[in-house]
Amino acid sequence: MKNPKPKEWTAEKWSQGYIADYKPFMFVDGEGVRCSIYVSGCLFACEGCFNKAIQNFKYGTPFTQELENQIFRDLHHESVQGLTLLGGEPFLNTQVCLKLVNRFRDEFGDTKDIWSWSGYTFEELLVDTEDKLEMLSKIDVLVDGRFELKRRDLTLQFRGSSNQRIIDVPKSLEAQEAIIWEKCIDSSRYNS
Repeated sequence: MKNPKPKEWTAEKWSQGYIADYKPFMFVDGEGVRCSIYVSGCLFACEGCFNKAIQNFKYGTPFTQELENQIFRDLHHESVQGLTLLGGEPFLNTQVCLKLVNRFRDEFGDTKDIWSWSGYTFEELLVDTEDKLEMLSKIDVLVDGRFELKRRDLTLQFRGSSNQRIIDVPKSLEAQEAIIWEKCIDSSRYNS
């Protein structure tokens, strides 16, 4: 597993604009029915990563306007609660993810929500590049932190290891410290 210094890894340098997968109408990538986009590329290389193939920044296919339009047709379905950004590492693919997030906010405002998983911690994102901070400011829930095999716990809600947190991003940005999502059912099991 790698631990970057602030601003060491940039989307501008690493992202190739590739998408590993798009899965509409998912029930496991956050609360409610979601449209989930898996971006390609991750530098964290966590031991035991379940998406190892998509650590490659050129895995999958290039993101297209056609795919973006399909995602938004699916998001407009009344049963869909929101968009989920996963990977790979969404915060190293801000060219794709910010485009989606900005259009999402233009079309839905706060009537639907955005979740993201990241190997970065909330605290790391606060002191990183402007594009990462901009994206963070527009999402609702962040599942943060590298997956740690020695802390793996498959019974945890929406995360794989006990060091990872489910963060309410708007409340956390206001407080300038991580605030756990109020619907987290097992927050007592966090292990720093």
